[in-house]
Amino acid sequence: MRDRARKLRASMTDAERRLWRHLRLRQLQGLKFRRQVPIGPYIVDFVSFEARLIIEVDGGQNVERAMEDARRTAWLNERGFEVLRFWDNEVLLQSEAVQQAIYEKLSPHPNPPPQGGREKGPRE
Repeated sequence: MRDRARKLRASMTDAERRLWRHLRLRQLQGLKFRRQVPIGPYIVDFVSFEARLIIEVDGGQNVERAMEDARRTAWLNERGFEVLRFWDNEVLLQSEAVQQAIYEKLSPHPNPPPQGGREKGPRE
């Protein structure tokens, strides 16, 4: 598995290379990202263990691959990871929007939604 991950690091796609330029060296909120990392039976494209965030860059897919990706995402979610997926062409053609989506996922929401219950008003 480690040998395969090494080979994948050496042969990244253009989209993966472009995204890696923005994730490496703690450029994004000071978080460390690693590339082509084995997690269980899978090798994920990019992961920040600190943020428990995995970023996958997908090329063209068929239905069979989409089903496998859904199983993979569910398995990773069960282990506490959140998975963001982007298409190759999104990374290549809309790089800033992809970076913004990742940034927003990592940023705490300024006005978090209420956590249940309702506000109590003054008693009459």
